[in-house]
Amino acid sequence: MPTLPTTVLWRRLLAEYLGSLLLAAVVIGSGIAAQTLSPNALGLELFENAAATAAGLYVLILIFGSISGAHFNPVISFVDAAFGGISWRHATSYLVAQVAGCTSGAVVANLMFAHPAITLSTNHRASAAHALSEVVATAGLVLLIFALARTGRGSKTPAAVGAYIGAAYFFTSSTSFANPAIAVGRMFSNTFAGITPSSIPLYVAAEIVGGVLAFVLIKVLFPGTDRTVAADVLAPHRSLPREADQS
Repeated sequence: MPTLPTTVLWRRLLAEYLGSLLLAAVVIGSGIAAQTLSPNALGLELFENAAATAAGLYVLILIFGSISGAHFNPVISFVDAAFGGISWRHATSYLVAQVAGCTSGAVVANLMFAHPAITLSTNHRASAAHALSEVVATAGLVLLIFALARTGRGSKTPAAVGAYIGAAYFFTSSTSFANPAIAVGRMFSNTFAGITPSSIPLYVAAEIVGGVLAFVLIKVLFPGTDRTVAADVLAPHRSLPREADQS
């Protein structure tokens, strides 16, 4: 997969913001729609929410991947920085854009369904089972992304990530947030896809643990993963060495 020319930082941050906004809008909006269209059918509601999220992720990675890498997730950005794909400063900037985007996406989703712009969720999700689920879901997601980049199969990433998250909605009790930014965004919608603010610290901590675990597993299972490989996560988005990144 050819590496594309370097994109200036502000354009990458805009892509991360817009992609995160649309991701949150897809997750929350499809959750509201599912709850409206299939009331009192939790399995069907979850299936509809998962299917929309999987398809949405596929499309969003295709749109924004060549600009910013389409991380939409601070854990991915910081693991990428740990391997040298982007600088730590840029990873921190990504985090701000991702959290702002997911929060904005929650507002957009609420408004699209004529709900108040911001309603704090009362959907309590904090338990040991939820925490373990987030560790597993996040570790699996990061491992998948870097495994594809390391083995030269990056072109399969949009579909693979969508499929993984769609499946993880069902094989984890937490419905696989696997993303601190989306966890924060989802607390601003008191709907099917929401999460109470008191549950956020547990989710974020578990997702960080999952990211660290994935980093170790990548080191062990895919030796040779370096900054060149990391620059292709989730899609090739720059060609200059890290020190030459434009800002």
